[in-house]
Amino acid sequence: MTTARTSGRTTSLTASPNRIVATIFGAVYLLVGLIGFFWTGGVAFVSPRGGLILGIFEVNPLHNVAHLLIGAALLIAGLGTVSAAKAVNTTVGAVYLLLGIVGFFLAADPTSPLNFLALNTADHFLHLASAVVLLAVGLGADRSATRSALA
Repeated sequence: MTTARTSGRTTSLTASPNRIVATIFGAVYLLVGLIGFFWTGGVAFVSPRGGLILGIFEVNPLHNVAHLLIGAALLIAGLGTVSAAKAVNTTVGAVYLLLGIVGFFLAADPTSPLNFLALNTADHFLHLASAVVLLAVGLGADRSATRSALA
C-alpha cells in the first residue's frame, strides 16, 4: 500500500481524497497528453487549429505538452504528501477555472492567434468540470492536513 508522512503521521493513499484525485487526474492528463500527439501530426506546434481527440476536444502539440506537465504535477503530488496534493489540486483547479472562463471569449473566434492552445468549446467545459472537482477536493477535503502542517 502507498503511504505518505503528514506531520508525523503516516497516511495511506486511500485515506486522502486529495491524493486520490491528484493521482487519478494526473494519470488521466498524462495519458491524454500522450494520446494527443496521435491527433496532432502535421499540426504546427502553436496553432489555433489542431486535431480532435474523440472527435470533440481540439489539441495542438503545445496543448499536449501542457497536459503532460499538468498531469506530471498532479501525479507527483498525489503520490507525495497530503499537503502537496491539496496545494496542487487547488492551484491546478484555479488555473483551469480561469482558463475555462477566458476560453469562452476565445471561442468567439477560434482561429484567433490568441488561441495558441487550440481550445474549443468542449475543452472549456472540460476545463471547468476539472476545476470544480479539483477545487472542491483541494479546498474542502483533508482540512486537518493543513492545520497539522501549520502547528
